[in-house]
Amino acid sequence: MKLNVIKQRTLWWGISGAVILIGMASMAFSWQQYNAPIKPSLDFIGGTRLQLTRDCSVASNCDRPIEISEVRQVLDAQGYSGSSIQLLGDDGQSVVVRTSNLDVDQRDALQSGLEEAIGTLDSDSTQNDTVGPVLGKQLLQTGLLSLIVSFALIAAYLSLRFKLDYAILAIVALLHDLLVTLSVFSILSLVIGYEADSLFIVALLTIVGFSVNDTVVIYDRIRESLTLHPDHTINQIVEDSVNDTLGRSINTTLTTVLPLLSIVLFGGESLKFFALALITGFIAGVYSSIFIASTLLAWWRSRSETDGFGGDGFEEDRYGNSADEPVDSAPVV
Repeated sequence: MKLNVIKQRTLWWGISGAVILIGMASMAFSWQQYNAPIKPSLDFIGGTRLQLTRDCSVASNCDRPIEISEVRQVLDAQGYSGSSIQLLGDDGQSVVVRTSNLDVDQRDALQSGLEEAIGTLDSDSTQNDTVGPVLGKQLLQTGLLSLIVSFALIAAYLSLRFKLDYAILAIVALLHDLLVTLSVFSILSLVIGYEADSLFIVALLTIVGFSVNDTVVIYDRIRESLTLHPDHTINQIVEDSVNDTLGRSINTTLTTVLPLLSIVLFGGESLKFFALALITGFIAGVYSSIFIASTLLAWWRSRSETDGFGGDGFEEDRYGNSADEPVDSAPVV
């Protein structure tokens, strides 16, 4: 199988653009509701989270699913209007309530009121979590700072290993991967009520590290091919380099995604979405390495050859050598 990545690059760019545009619309709608591109969890905004499950060993206790309207009435009666309510499971026997910070007495009163409204609760399955808003803000700031630092370090490394334009285009591909992941989970947030937690930030950092790996492999092959085939055009070299490394890129991604898929199918609630975020990012990463980073490099270098300038603005030949530099041997990009 041989891909025509250069000839069909407008198609690849169009697919990515469509996904990101839909995601941006979803994130804009989410921002209006939650003041965030994805509905934030308790980790980031602080508050109290109650997860309550009916005790189905009690006769007729689980004959019907929990009614959100009944839970809402209890919350409104106790002064917690605007709290978030989400049913869990296909049978609708578990409910998650996220509200403002509650002390022990307030939490016990709310739990008692909910038990009267929806039925006897299983004490072993009850979960109570409380996070202060200051800690939530610190977690968000630390996560965003980690992403920025990782981008800066990757850009510096690729600039030293290759050229500045290689590094910039690789960062563009990484931004593509993060935007695709954010888009998918913003839609999930609106559709099924997914809440982004600290594990989601960890997933984004992992995606950045994994995605750049495939891009470096392809860039390495392009650099080698430029040295071995100086008479070939940059489009031809990129096309051949992508197809030469295609099998490795697909196999590496598959062997990573399959174990994560088992976590999605059989893992717990928090690990399930963490694994799903990784799968989304890894697939977006191999796509961007093959169809975005490589085609952008071919487009940029072709444009640079036409203009007589390299990616960093100085006059260079097609390999990145300045016009006034002596060349003793085959140049390396």
